[in-house]
Amino acid sequence: MSFTVYILYSLATDTYYKGQTSNLEDRLRRHNGGYEKATKRGIPWKLVWTATKKTRGEALKLEKKLKNLSRERTLEFIKKYG
Repeated sequence: MSFTVYILYSLATDTYYKGQTSNLEDRLRRHNGGYEKATKRGIPWKLVWTATKKTRGEALKLEKKLKNLSRERTLEFIKKYG
């Protein structure tokens, strides 16, 4: 099993959301279906970046680093690694 770290973008709220999951397709469906409280306001969300990690531990570590980035640094990160 692998884990996906991802960044979503909402045009509606002009915000980025960072997360990780073992099932990206289902997770995107949940975000865009209004099932997740943290992302309900920003529907629809667009997937703008992903990375695959072998373990949940690795995915959580990267997710934490991404969540600590400012908006400006997030944009730079997406441009550099997207």
